[in-house]
Amino acid sequence: MNTVTITQDNFDSLALAPGKTVLLDFWAPWCAPCKMQAPVLEALAQELPDVTVGKINIDEQPALAQRFAIQSIPTLVILKDGQFHQSLVGVTGKAELRAALAL
Repeated sequence: MNTVTITQDNFDSLALAPGKTVLLDFWAPWCAPCKMQAPVLEALAQELPDVTVGKINIDEQPALAQRFAIQSIPTLVILKDGQFHQSLVGVTGKAELRAALAL
């Protein structure tokens, strides 16, 4: 597994690092579309080692979900240099994610 689990405790150090591009996956284990999204994110994490792909379980990390105003899952949030760049709601294909992550 090349993705990392993001929690309230490690969020700042993993997601807000300067000079980094981070893809946050807001998900839940009961969410069928989230299960469909997972293999795409795993593949991206392998193909793009310069991008941190972090998974945030909204059931375990409700404060982070609230911080980003997550209303539907899966929601993918892209941060660049610690700043919000873009969010994508719903299952998103690898080509669209690559384009959104274009460094």
